[in-house]
This record gives sequence, structure tokens and C-alpha cells, in this order.
Amino acid sequence: MNGWLDRWRQDHVLGRVVKNSGYLFTSNVISALLSILTANLLGVRVFGVLGIVISTVSNVNRLLSFRMGDVVVKYMSDHLAKDEKQAAAAVVKASALIEGVTSLLAYGILAALAPLAARYLADDPTTVPLFLIYGLSILSNITTETATGILQIGGHYRSQAMINFLQSVATAAIIVVAYFTKTGLMTVMLAYLTGKVILGLAPILLAIYWLPKMLGADWFKAPFNLLPPKSEFLKFSLSTNFSSTINMVARDSEVLWVGYFFSPLEAGYFKTALAIINLVVMPITPFISTTYPEITRCVAQFKWDNLRRLLQRVTLIAAAWTGAVAFGLLLFGKPVLFQNWLIFGKTIHIYRPEFLPSFPVLMILLIGFGTANILFWNRPLLLALGRAEVPLRVGFWGMVVKVALAFLLLPGAGYLTEAWLLSAYFVFTVGMIIVQGFQTLRKVESVSPLPASS
Repeated sequence: MNGWLDRWRQDHVLGRVVKNSGYLFTSNVISALLSILTANLLGVRVFGVLGIVISTVSNVNRLLSFRMGDVVVKYMSDHLAKDEKQAAAAVVKASALIEGVTSLLAYGILAALAPLAARYLADDPTTVPLFLIYGLSILSNITTETATGILQIGGHYRSQAMINFLQSVATAAIIVVAYFTKTGLMTVMLAYLTGKVILGLAPILLAIYWLPKMLGADWFKAPFNLLPPKSEFLKFSLSTNFSSTINMVARDSEVLWVGYFFSPLEAGYFKTALAIINLVVMPITPFISTTYPEITRCVAQFKWDNLRRLLQRVTLIAAAWTGAVAFGLLLFGKPVLFQNWLIFGKTIHIYRPEFLPSFPVLMILLIGFGTANILFWNRPLLLALGRAEVPLRVGFWGMVVKVALAFLLLPGAGYLTEAWLLSAYFVFTVGMIIVQGFQTLRKVESVSPLPASS
């Protein structure tokens, strides 16, 4: 037993992942708890409207996003592993330029779509200003994906955690004021916007500070002709954009789908269930951003044993946490989360009993999110191996089937059917991507040179 623990302690790759994930996890706790306070302040239906506004803005932004953070991590890591700093700088410049242009375009599209979203999703044309106000978060995140990729490459996870913590405190302060003054939806919306502005601008400022130290003082002079071949660079960027769009339609728009087929009330149940799911996956979510650079580094240096060991160990960690929490929710979730408790003569609760219909949604979603949570590294592995088209292809066909079934089944079925469709999508796509990932890994490993020296 001690030998097993010693081997894990001496695994420096895993150690970096766990330490960096810890920074990000600590900073996410306040944000998760804010959702509970907001839900009880607004009630189910208005909480659903909030979810529709936030989801609409986020999805319009994703539609134009090329996930430049993935591009930066992939190509900047490759170039720095070869000490090609000017080439890495060219990647940063190109990424920031692409992201900046698409962010401006995204806000313009949001402004055009806001009246339709207010009428057909929120069921209230007077909510148009909410979409436009929260949409300012797109402009504050104008090159944030690029900046985040830079910080990940530099290992500046503590800085990212501090940014998350500061935005959580700022958002919490405004929401607490709204809770006690009962000022309602607009104040809550401004609270979330404040947090998004901090999350957007702070990484950009930090990246500007760190880039001269990482790439040299003249990094901004790097010529674009040092970029990877245009076809390869554009293919990777477009594939990540299409992948983001697929995720947006298939898994990140549940509140919007439910709002469209049913009403903001059912959307509120789904947003509540998803908020609880976020608490379940929260400790594992930071592993995604911290594991990807390590996977990329192992691949770039041909360290296949390190890569397999890393995947095995982070999977065990994710499975242990996810299984324990899922079992606890199954046994105790309903009375603990949705029941009033009389303590010292006062009635207290986590969620008011009116949120109880969220519980069956939660139980169904745990199947799909649990699978994705345990095998969270499925897509990063293929990205690092240069097979970005595989998650794209699998996700696309999964999306087509899910959306077709939604239009076929949901008009005559209850909102729980959407939960089953989402869980099935996760199980199918993650399973297929894992199979493709290990097949690719075996092929690459068989023809690769000897591992690079440590």
C-alpha cells in the first residue's frame, strides 16, 4: 500500500495537475454556491429566464468562438518544446487577432437576435435589454481564450484561481445585496456581468505581463510567416470552432431547448439541476484545463509511459469522486436539497420545495455527466495527437441524432425526455472518442522516435 502511495507522490506530472487543479477548484466554490442563493431569490420561473439570457449570450459567443485557447496550447507548446519562441509568438498574435474580430462580430449577431430570443425563448419581449446588457460580457472577453491558453502554458494557475476568486467575491457581494434588498433580476444580471468582465479582462492583462518573460521583449514583432502551414492551422482552428458549435447545440443549450419546447418554468428546473451538477463536477472541471497541457507535453516529447500513467491516475481520481457524490445524491439528495428544515425555531433550506421537480432531472443527468466527468480527458487526448477531426465527427453525428429525436419526441413528451437525450449523448460520444483515442495512441506510439530526455 505504501509503495503504491509513494509512486503516486513521486509522479511529478500528476503532481502538477493536482496542484494546479486545486488552485482552480478552490476559486470555483463561491460561484457554485451563488447559484443556490440566486435561485431562492428569484424563484423557479425567473431563475429560468436568467438561465435563458445567460445561455443565449454564451451560445452566440460560442458560435463565433474558435476556442483559441486550444489552438494556443497545442501550437505554442509544440514550439516552446523546440525553443522556437518567435514561432510561438506568431501563434499568439494570430490567435488574438482572430478572436478579437470574431468577438466583435458575435456581439453584433446577438443584438440582431435578442428580440427573437426574448419572444420565443423567454416568452417576454420586455426582456430584450437583459440580453443586450449581459451581451457586453462578449466584448469584455475579446481575447480571453488566447490569454487563458498563454497562462496555462506558463503554469500560472494560481493567478487564474485568484481571478476566479475575485470575480466570485464581486459577484457574491452584489447578489447578497440583491437578496436582502429584494431588487430582483436586473441587479442579479449586473452581478453576473461584473463577474464576466473581471474574468474577461484580467487574464488579458496578466498574459500581456507574462508574454515578454515567456517569449522575449520583442514577441509582438514575430512575423506571421512563422505560423504552421495555413491549411493545418486553419483546419485545427475550424475544427475546434465546429466542435464548440456542436457542443453548444447538443449539450450546452439545455435551458434554451427546454424553454423553447416548454416554458421558463421547466427551464428553471433544468437550470437548477445543472447548477447542482456543476457542484458534482466542479472538483474535476479544473483537471480539463490543467491536464491538457501535460498531455500535449507528453506527446510532444514522445513520453508514452508518462501519458498512460497520467490518464490512468486522473481517471481513478475522477471516478472515486464522481461515484461517491452520485451515491450520496441518490440516497440523500432529495431530503437534503429540497426540504425545509426547522432548526432552533427557524425554517431553513438549500432550495425551496418548489424546486423539487429538478431532482429527477438531476438523477438522469448524473448518468451522462458522470461518464463525461470520469473520462474528461477524451477530447484533449485526440487534440494532442493531432486528430481534432475525430471529436468533431463523433460529436456532429451525436448532435444530429439528439436534435432529431428532440423535435420528434419532445412536443409530445415531458421535459425529462430532454434529460435522457442529453445523458445518452454524453455516453455515446465519450465512448466513441475514447475508442478512437486509444487506437490513435497505439498507432502513433508504434512509429514514434525514442522519448525525449527529461
